[in-house]
Amino acid sequence: MTDSGFHITPVDIRSQQFHRSLRGYAPAGVEEFRERVGDELERLLRERAQMEERLLQFREQLTLFREREKALNEALVAAQQLRADTEQAARREADLVGELARLLLGAPSVTEALGSAAQRIASAFELPSAALVTGSATDRERTIVLAPDFEAIAG
Repeated sequence: MTDSGFHITPVDIRSQQFHRSLRGYAPAGVEEFRERVGDELERLLRERAQMEERLLQFREQLTLFREREKALNEALVAAQQLRADTEQAARREADLVGELARLLLGAPSVTEALGSAAQRIASAFELPSAALVTGSATDRERTIVLAPDFEAIAG
């Protein structure tokens, strides 16, 4: 009875007729057994259908969870890259501020220090140095534009 072509339903069990013979089984017992087997088969078929539905739901959830995991991993990698880029930019900025402070404190004139600092800052950010120091501003105004905390640095 393990043939894949053999299928039995609760209705088949309940409607199965047996031929009577001289020393056969008690008809009431056979009927009762057929009813119990039919009921059990119905219960098992319902349970199987429910389990298949739950399996489908779990597979859909698993797909969603895998998509979320992928998105979270991508976000984590992006955040790590952003952190590294920000860290590198902060170090570069700190180096430039330190260089500017050294130039301003050690230069014979503020104009010379600012010109040299502007060239270094422009090369660090790949800008023309004229973009940083332009116009006919006084040395004090240029100092304010390039190093707002100059007075704090210079003491």
